[in-house]
Amino acid sequence: MLNIVVCVKAVPDPQDACKIKIDPASGNLTRGNAALVINPLDKHAMEAALRIKKQAGAHITVLSMGPPGAGNIVKECLALGADRGILLSDRAFGGADAFATARTLAEGIKKIGPCDLVLCGMASSDGATEWVGPEMAVFLKMPVVTMVSEIVEQKGAWWTVKADIEDGYRLMAVKLPAVFTVTRDLNSPRNLSFSGIIKARKKEITQWALADLGLPETAVGLEGSPTIVSSMTTTESRREVEMISGTREEMAEQLVEKLTSAGVI
Repeated sequence: MLNIVVCVKAVPDPQDACKIKIDPASGNLTRGNAALVINPLDKHAMEAALRIKKQAGAHITVLSMGPPGAGNIVKECLALGADRGILLSDRAFGGADAFATARTLAEGIKKIGPCDLVLCGMASSDGATEWVGPEMAVFLKMPVVTMVSEIVEQKGAWWTVKADIEDGYRLMAVKLPAVFTVTRDLNSPRNLSFSGIIKARKKEITQWALADLGLPETAVGLEGSPTIVSSMTTTESRREVEMISGTREEMAEQLVEKLTSAGVI
């Protein structure tokens, strides 16, 4: 049976985007009271794990790093069919860049034990660096394939995957254990079921803090982040608005004249 770890991130709900600010001092996102949801691309990673579990048999562990509220998205993954949920939560983890995040998650994966496959979305909706997956692979000393859009063949330890590149794709043969970062083209994530929600109520979420990972405080969070926001500036975007009046025919004629004179048409 395969042991799969799916890394998921709690990101601010796009519907609460107006509540998200940037701290001018640290350059970090201040999420305020924005609700947390599963990073959209991580849903595709979770779906991939569930399909592998159905086809070949697998034990799925969901791993997330975030505030206590991120436990809700871990619970959601358990309701979808994951077997175990772990949340890495500690104030020391706050303010982490991609490097510190990858290091913390990698230590969590090492603590979980031997695994055959690590899956995650290629990027998060609030950071979009695309660095966490590859950097995790370095810390774990595993091969990595980024932007996986199709799992073509599973032959024992050797898997063939289709990975997107600019203006095309590449077919990659990779030996497990490995890390895959996935795209939205990989699959269509399933919805929660009522029975899944009921079953998830009986599943406990394990929470690990800094002391459980054995890392020094200087290696995680803001202290362990080599990426520094040196300065920030704001820009104003202003647009001139001109109202057109008249009948529909007159307004259409005026609009065509203005677009023509502006070189739009």
